[in-house]
Amino acid sequence: MFIKTRIFIYILRYIRQLFKKRNSLLFLIIFGILSLAFLLDITLGSVQIPITEVIKILLGGESEKPSWTNIIFKFRLPKAITAMLAGAALGISGLQMQTLFRNPLAGPFVLGISSGASLGVALLVLTVNLAGMGTIFPTLGIFGDLSLVIASSLGAAAVLGLVLLVSRRVRDTMTLLILGLLFGYATSALVSILLHFSDTQKIQVYLQWTFGSFAGVTWQQMPILATVVILALIIAVVLSKPLNVLLVGESYALTLGLNLPKTRFWVITSASILAGVITAFCGPIAFLGVAVPHLCRSLFNTYDHRILAPATMIMGAILALIADLICVLPGYETVLPLNSVTALIGTPVVAWVILRRYYVV
Repeated sequence: MFIKTRIFIYILRYIRQLFKKRNSLLFLIIFGILSLAFLLDITLGSVQIPITEVIKILLGGESEKPSWTNIIFKFRLPKAITAMLAGAALGISGLQMQTLFRNPLAGPFVLGISSGASLGVALLVLTVNLAGMGTIFPTLGIFGDLSLVIASSLGAAAVLGLVLLVSRRVRDTMTLLILGLLFGYATSALVSILLHFSDTQKIQVYLQWTFGSFAGVTWQQMPILATVVILALIIAVVLSKPLNVLLVGESYALTLGLNLPKTRFWVITSASILAGVITAFCGPIAFLGVAVPHLCRSLFNTYDHRILAPATMIMGAILALIADLICVLPGYETVLPLNSVTALIGTPVVAWVILRRYYVV
């Protein structure tokens, strides 16, 4: 009996070691894919630059053409870094929302944060010179990028404040989810009213922002974006253990000693900051937050957030870079709307989740 027990323990340890080796190999593979996607995103575009020249320039060497160096450092490098930060932020935000609400279709904008950011931009852009409104940031330029970022952040923060206020009194996460959706519908209705009473030029400016883009972030804005995203990602990684406890259900999690209100507060705060700051800088980007967590669960075959958190960050960055590559349409000057591309990537994943959940036995 003792020998059989020892053999059983040895087999379990061996399986665990294989699992760790498999995860390490998968992480190595997706990190390699991320590096390749990053280089391709800098290489391809209306002006195609040889990948050897790209590597040489990134390593500090001199390029054959000085214009290539300017294109890479002034335009393509900040765009690629923004895409990676946005993909990681939206992916981990979606993972947190799906775990908290126990809903496979929950995403980072489920609490109306995207709609709040859109309302902030709409108030700035669509109310210019109307009853003295729209002049909150006159020194920044009416249609300047920074003014749009500030307006979007304030709109997202307003909805976040409402959600956090409600979360202190509402204990049921599904009720909180429904209230978040209602906040989103209300802010979207206000945006529609503003669009109805605006002229064509203002509507065009607003619609351009709603298309989404990674190219609008400058090096001056990058420290703010990177600092906020990295801090929120660190919070998300720290929350991996409480999120694992939430997988067993809220009632059982309470019996294990989990401080549910505190955990829910930090999860909502982290996910809202990540979704809000990306919406502010890049516009409302759909589907990445919903699709990426499911891809990582299928790839790593686990629900452990200690593995899923870093995997979701890397996979989100990969999909964001791929979406940006598709938008650029190498060899052409046409740039597709980012939201359309992410929808084309995310829709099959969401459809697969629904069909597998409800129709596949």
